[in-house]
Amino acid sequence: MAAELRTVLGGLAFPEGPRWRDGELYFSDMHSDEVVAMKPDGSRRTVYRHGQPISDLGWLPDGRMLVVSMNDRKLMRIEADGRAALHAALGGIATGTCNDMVVDGQGRAYVGNFGVGYPPGPPQPAKMARVDADGTTSVAAEDLIFPNGTIITPDGKTLVVGETFGARLTAFDIAADGSLSNRRLWAQMPQGAVPDGICLDAEGAIWVASPTSSEALRVREGGEVTDRIATGRGCYACMLGGPDRKTLYLLVADTSDPAECRANKTASIDAVDVSAPGAGLP
Repeated sequence: MAAELRTVLGGLAFPEGPRWRDGELYFSDMHSDEVVAMKPDGSRRTVYRHGQPISDLGWLPDGRMLVVSMNDRKLMRIEADGRAALHAALGGIATGTCNDMVVDGQGRAYVGNFGVGYPPGPPQPAKMARVDADGTTSVAAEDLIFPNGTIITPDGKTLVVGETFGARLTAFDIAADGSLSNRRLWAQMPQGAVPDGICLDAEGAIWVASPTSSEALRVREGGEVTDRIATGRGCYACMLGGPDRKTLYLLVADTSDPAECRANKTASIDAVDVSAPGAGLP
């Protein structure tokens, strides 16, 4: 597609975990240790500050926000008064740095991890954790190669997760109790591309942020790539938002090195208009 990117917000360390909610794009500025909410005009406000790197975001049914605290492998809950509380400790399941997450309509959080520490070393199989709304933690899936960006379809019956080091999108059926089964290949990424953050559109295609190939790809089940948007630098996450959910927000950065990100703050949120609106979760 002929796409013209525009920068909506610059001066960021490393934006991750974008979520469209109540007319704003929420995201974590990972290496600035804060959660930010941005309006479509680029105006921003800090929602929450944390003492260490944070990644994905989600919400419980009552509106309290969940935040992935990466290095200590914890899922934090932000109470109505802004106080942070431990929602779940994930160290018993996560063998590496915690990262991306999706939260379903019942408040169940599915949280991935690198399988190794940060920066990532040689790939190691990882487990995905499931955290129920009351904080109860269990293993949702095993033997994933860096489970990263994750979506849930609008009917709540299918979860798709990007396996970054496997260069593929993997699907599971979701049972009524939140358990996952019927693991299958949803799509293999084209050569040179790997999935980081992902989001679903109303036509059932998935937009995939690919940092290795500096682009966002629109992929259909089975692997057909319908659109590619070059970002010029690493594309680490994406989200469909805006008033009609047809604005594709792309979170891009020159590097993922924590020290360089904190020192230079050259990352940005860019945007492009697309034809199919966002759907499902997140």
